[in-house]
Amino acid sequence: MKMRVSAVQYHLHTIAGFDDFARQVTHYVKTAAEFEADFVLFPELFTTQLLSIGRGGGSGEALPIGELPSFTEQYEALFRKLATDTGMHLIGGTHIIRDGDRLYNTAYLFYPDGRIGTQRKLHITPTEVKEWDMAAGDALQVFDTDKGRIAILICYDIEFPEIVRMARARGADVIFCPSCTDDRHGFHRVRYCCHARTIENQVYVVTTGTVGSLPTVDFMRGNYGQAAIITPNDVPFPPGGMMTAGEINDDMVITGDLDLSLLQQVRDKGSVTTWRDRRTDLYTDWQ
Repeated sequence: MKMRVSAVQYHLHTIAGFDDFARQVTHYVKTAAEFEADFVLFPELFTTQLLSIGRGGGSGEALPIGELPSFTEQYEALFRKLATDTGMHLIGGTHIIRDGDRLYNTAYLFYPDGRIGTQRKLHITPTEVKEWDMAAGDALQVFDTDKGRIAILICYDIEFPEIVRMARARGADVIFCPSCTDDRHGFHRVRYCCHARTIENQVYVVTTGTVGSLPTVDFMRGNYGQAAIITPNDVPFPPGGMMTAGEINDDMVITGDLDLSLLQQVRDKGSVTTWRDRRTDLYTDWQ
């Protein structure tokens, strides 16, 4: 089984209304469709661009984070239509939703048949807790698609080896990691952990981040991002485990082909067989 994946380095800039957001999203989706992608990954928190619309009246004041869930219906309708129109699986980055009195940073998977799957972020950063009053999700999802089984782990989540091992134990061969980091330190924390997870679990990791700036939106003024398709580090794969990567902080889409059969090949008889050789007598996958 093979799947073609595209990842969007989404350029954040101030917009005037939801239509501006929809046009930009549609541009990226149509770009990936021209390359006949099966999956398209958008970054974490890219819908914060909607906060830059502001309250109007020329105040220049951005909407607060608590207003982002008010765009959920439009966001879902936009991505559902694009997924069904193009026949692609769209991973709509993350969007902030409200459940009761709590806010959750939530990844969306839009299927070509109109279904929607979600994964709430499981590990919340100090900024998300202190500044945005976010709550953490409490369950790992794996998603079956006609191209294979996948999981979506959001930025900080990839820095915790246990959760990726759980995803692999449940059959996920590809981990999609939408991310949003504001400087090189954060970017490299996520990137290095993506590489480590491919080696530990013999899976693919597809990641991307936001680029550009939202000058009026607190904590979204700085963005340092790059999309990458990362493989296990063994003979059937590119040297260094890097299939392809974008230009850092550029507005662009990258695309690559994932051969899932190669994963089983290296799990069975690779130079090392890290997945097979894990010691579940000493530590568990906690499925």
